[in-house]
Amino acid sequence: MEMHHEFTVPVPVDRAWPALLDIERVAPCLPGAVVEEYDGKTVTGSVKVKVGPVTVTYRGTAVFEEQDAREHRMVLVANGRETRGQGTARATVTGTLTERDGGTAVSVRTDLTVTGRPAQFGRGVLAEVGDRLVGQFADCLASRLAERPGAATGAAGMGEEAAGTGEAAGAGKAAGAGRAGAPEARRAGEEPPPLDLLRTAGVPLAKRAAPIAAALAALVVVVLRLRRRGRGHGRKRRG
Repeated sequence: MEMHHEFTVPVPVDRAWPALLDIERVAPCLPGAVVEEYDGKTVTGSVKVKVGPVTVTYRGTAVFEEQDAREHRMVLVANGRETRGQGTARATVTGTLTERDGGTAVSVRTDLTVTGRPAQFGRGVLAEVGDRLVGQFADCLASRLAERPGAATGAAGMGEEAAGTGEAAGAGKAAGAGRAGAPEARRAGEEPPPLDLLRTAGVPLAKRAAPIAAALAALVVVVLRLRRRGRGHGRKRRG
């Protein structure tokens, strides 16, 4: 499936460009993402996704296939696989930055392919979740770029003082989402919570996804009961 998003950050393109390439600084703005290694071109890490009672972890790499500093265009190809399952995720992300009224308009085109449990949501739901995530990312990124030089990064990098500026709030609105469900600040080295698809989707989408979540919950309960029965029979036989 293909998705297109656009948002604005309140800094000139010459500041926005290196910021977007600073993966370790940007990663905390991506829910559930953990960067394990980055050599300037290849990123190795993982993303945790929560679907109802089930949490799925994708581990893989993302490679910058293009970084055109003159045209302010980048192409990132990411591949991930479930650590406990057969599901896969592949995305080709093309980002273009353009100067606009003293700020920077960021255009992002994503070609996404997902298999496994999250894919059961369907394209419509995943697209709406993508809209909300991009809005949260834009808001978080605007907050970080609006920081005063020398301001502390990490948990302080998402300070409400910076996020509360009119420009930062405008970036979130331009992406079509507010701060609800935005990534929470965390200490350095602290593992982020998983990306909760139901929470991110919001009430209307959660209703549509409820049957899937209920089925997964029922499956978990059945598996737990079977395990308990198996243990119980094992004790009886021993007796």
